[in-house]
This record gives sequence, C-alpha cells and structure tokens, in this order.
Amino acid sequence: MDLRISDIISDSIVDGPGLRLTVFLQGCIHNCKGCHNPETHNLDGGIIVSAEYILEKFFENPLLDGITFSGGEPLLQPEPVAFIAEKVKEKGFNVIIYTGFVWEKIIEKKDDFIGVLKYTDILIDGPFIEELKSYDLDFKGSANQRAIDVSKSLFYNKIVLWKY
Repeated sequence: MDLRISDIISDSIVDGPGLRLTVFLQGCIHNCKGCHNPETHNLDGGIIVSAEYILEKFFENPLLDGITFSGGEPLLQPEPVAFIAEKVKEKGFNVIIYTGFVWEKIIEKKDDFIGVLKYTDILIDGPFIEELKSYDLDFKGSANQRAIDVSKSLFYNKIVLWKY
C-alpha cells in the first residue's frame, strides 16, 4: 500500500506530546491563507512511498512516543493512513492526525473515515485561519482548531476535547 508524502520528520517535539515521527502527506484542497506547509498542496507533488517504509522509519527509533500525520491533508489518503495507524497502535503507541476538515463534516462521512478514526487518539481539526494564529496554543496553529479525543468523542457521540 502506497501513499504520497511531502516529507518525514524523524524526531518532532512540536506535532504532539513526546517525541514523534511526523509524516507530512502530500496534497491538500483547503489552501489555507498563511499555511505553514504550502509546498504540500499540489495533489501530484511529493514522492510516493510504501506504508511499510513509513512503519520501518517509525519502528527503527525506540525513543518515539507516537506518530503524527500532518499535511497536506491526511484524510485525502485514508486507507494508507489507517493501515499505518493500526500497526502503530497495535504496538501501544499513539496516533495524532491534523486535518483541515472539521469534526462535524468528518462524522457526516463517518463510513469513509471510520478506519482512520478508530486508530486515532487525537484529531486536530479545522482549517488554519491566519487571523487566529497563535504560538500559545498547544499543538495547534490557530485558535479555531480543536484537539479532539477521538475515542471518547465516538463513544459519547459528541466532541470531547483532549487536554494536554
């Protein structure tokens, strides 16, 4: 199973709690003004790698706490993201996904994304809004974005925010 990526950061401390492997997916339809990663927008850009390659990169570092999928837009490639997330979760690590979609829209298409959601611990949702940008937000770029505890939100059928 392949996926299109822009880059991989092997030891990020800014894309979630602890030390993380961050995979920047290639391709985004949101085109947020002031986006931190505009080079990831082109749907045909980046490189194609196998899910197994991402897993090898992850498991070769024994210091990692989890994996983060950023963008681009990870939910444009739900199958390979879910596959990787499942393998990481099986070994007891956590999974974070950044998406420009909002939770309410994702849940409307739950059947399309349940594979991803059931292996995601924290979902940072919402488009980046330059006017709401802040460096004081834990793991978020703008104040409209939410850090959602996915398993609790699915269980209670309402948004439950994750607390750092």
